[in-house]
Amino acid sequence: MEDLTFEDLGLDEITLAAIEKKGFVTPSPIQTLAIPRLLEGDANVIAKARTGTGKTAAFGLPIVQKIREESDHVRAIILEPTRELAQQTALEMSSFTTGKFPRSCVVYGGASIGMQIKDLKRGAEIVVGTPGRVQDLMERGVLDISRIEYFILDEGDEMLDMGFVDDIENIFEKASKDCRVLLFSATIPKEILSIAGKFMGEYEIVEEEGVQEEPLLIDQKYWVVREADKVEALVRLIDKAPNFYGLVFVQRKTDADFVSKQLDEKGYEAAALHGDIPQGQREKILARFRSGKTRILVATDVAARGIDISGLTHVVNYELPFDGPTYVHRIGRTGRAGSEGFAVTFVRPDQRRKMEHLRYAIKKSAKGEMCEGVVPSIEEVLEAKKSRLFDDVKIKLGLKEEILPGAEKVESEKFADEEIVASGVEIPVVEKDVFVPSLKKGDEIFDKLSQELCENQDPVQVVSALLALTYGKILNKKHYGKITTFGQGSSAKKNSGVKVGSDQIRIYVQLGWMDGYNPKKIADFFVKLLHIQGRQVDKIDMSEKFCLVSLPVEAGKKALELAARDKKLPHMHQDIKNGGIKGSGRPHIDFDGKRQERYSVAKGERKGRRDSGRSFGGKSKSGRRNDHSRANVHTPTERQGSAGLYKKNRKSDEY
Repeated sequence: MEDLTFEDLGLDEITLAAIEKKGFVTPSPIQTLAIPRLLEGDANVIAKARTGTGKTAAFGLPIVQKIREESDHVRAIILEPTRELAQQTALEMSSFTTGKFPRSCVVYGGASIGMQIKDLKRGAEIVVGTPGRVQDLMERGVLDISRIEYFILDEGDEMLDMGFVDDIENIFEKASKDCRVLLFSATIPKEILSIAGKFMGEYEIVEEEGVQEEPLLIDQKYWVVREADKVEALVRLIDKAPNFYGLVFVQRKTDADFVSKQLDEKGYEAAALHGDIPQGQREKILARFRSGKTRILVATDVAARGIDISGLTHVVNYELPFDGPTYVHRIGRTGRAGSEGFAVTFVRPDQRRKMEHLRYAIKKSAKGEMCEGVVPSIEEVLEAKKSRLFDDVKIKLGLKEEILPGAEKVESEKFADEEIVASGVEIPVVEKDVFVPSLKKGDEIFDKLSQELCENQDPVQVVSALLALTYGKILNKKHYGKITTFGQGSSAKKNSGVKVGSDQIRIYVQLGWMDGYNPKKIADFFVKLLHIQGRQVDKIDMSEKFCLVSLPVEAGKKALELAARDKKLPHMHQDIKNGGIKGSGRPHIDFDGKRQERYSVAKGERKGRRDSGRSFGGKSKSGRRNDHSRANVHTPTERQGSAGLYKKNRKSDEY
């Protein structure tokens, strides 16, 4: 069966000219299903279409063809869940026109409403916008949708996830009762059908046959890494990939800033994207990322919603996603349009059990399998970089053929079909051009220097020295740090602890994420407090309310002594289990069959003793409630320099 063309779908010459200008050749399956239905008849349509399948053209081309003359009112409205998608859709709609009409206008929050009002008053047949701003403009009497002919709800399931149900219903109620409703969604949950039943009347559902809900060409891996090693693991992943271009997902705004700053300091083109970034700066960041000038975007889930950028090679879950659908939404941004994608998830040792539950949910929703992998060694990363570097040098010198991405290397052969051969028809031989290495001529200004460098020297050694000067830093092992590796399939119990060297001491510090700290700030804190080098602050494990740090023994003892004397400092004690983070932000309590006694490293004496008539944190024999043992738990009023007290006083004191 021959492939259908856009002309076969009923599009006229003017629209076909716009399609040709954009470079579209063959309609996608959802375009084949949707375009004829929207050009003919008046049925409402629910189209099940994934992001990246050409759905904007599926509804945009018919609408542009139907609305080709100037109008004094809005004739079509398109709702999008995010400002980024609204901007992209408006741009696409404009590109489908070859004349002056229809005119498109985009409205969204975070931008000047005054400018958007002016755009609407100048006239627009098609309005693309986010629900909040559309409602605002309707309430101001600037946007009237009582005479629209088309109501398009794009990314319907994502609209529901973001809590826009009430907004959508309010807008629907103000729309023309005779308008045609088109709803596009990657999935069709019952909430979508509920909206359809309330506002669409009779409708038709169209979807591609035999298409999985999520892309299958994604290599899904998870790496077990400590919190303190995640940046190093990310660096190795980036450097091992041939041409890394991806999204790194984090949960907190502070994480986004921290990770992007760490990458930037290591020489990578990275940027952070989160809710605190102003709209103008946000648009510049996304523009640089779309153009490939920025290769790594570190973003929170909320900030990344609606980002639709083609060509992404990787999605990295720096933090474990909360659930299966979140994971699926994240990784769905790579592996599109038949290209292969990679999704890597970082899992802390203490998250293995949670990971197993997530894997089960992912297997059901993503139609794929996530397998455990290992962080590549420094040697593996350097070997991959070296191979690419050497090939690049040979190509630039003309000594190696450049194979463009996606190009197939075809050997000289005869292409024949058995039926044609049987018919006696002569088959032409298709020969492939043979690449002949030819050293490119150098610049004459370097000829004299080349002669001087090679005089009385081995030319091979001279070239080797020049290459080392030029590329030595790229292949330097010192660019990478140490990382604790966890064997594939190893148990959580076996690997959950942190090995502390004989010359180190493990310290609990009551400063965590909630106090505005990250590993870099923790390291800076101890550098100022103890006057030591940053590299001596090792194996930092962060939690919400506290962190664990390995310090040189003498420095650790000094820190404990300072914390014991100065109540302005956060509470510290030795982590006697030498383990990773095991619980919440409560002061450290160890159980090993019985309660462990804690000793002060600074004073060498027991800090407290249980009274014979008391039970820990419970009631005495008399039935009265007892205070916690001071040896193990500090109440907020008793605590030796809480994080809050330290934060209050650190502005006036320098340590």
